[in-house]
Amino acid sequence: MTIPSLLLAFTCATLYGAGFHLWQGGGSRRLALYLLAGWLGFALGHLVGDALGIQVMKIGQVNWFTASVGSALALLAARVLARSEMLNQGGK
Repeated sequence: MTIPSLLLAFTCATLYGAGFHLWQGGGSRRLALYLLAGWLGFALGHLVGDALGIQVMKIGQVNWFTASVGSALALLAARVLARSEMLNQGGK
């Protein structure tokens, strides 16, 4: 991937994570969790799209569709994990 493609992907994944945090709320630990989940999910989704040869909504070298789906799945998984952690701590 080229530098502009990496910057676009990083920016979009960051926006997904930050937007999810804005929607779901939480402190700085949740923000870090959602940003990390957005980045990892976006990267894994892109790689899966490349491996499977999926070319839907490809922008430059970024498999936009599969990367966005991967990011969404990772963010939802992070939300479930964060909720279960909160419930295990007694609802703090």
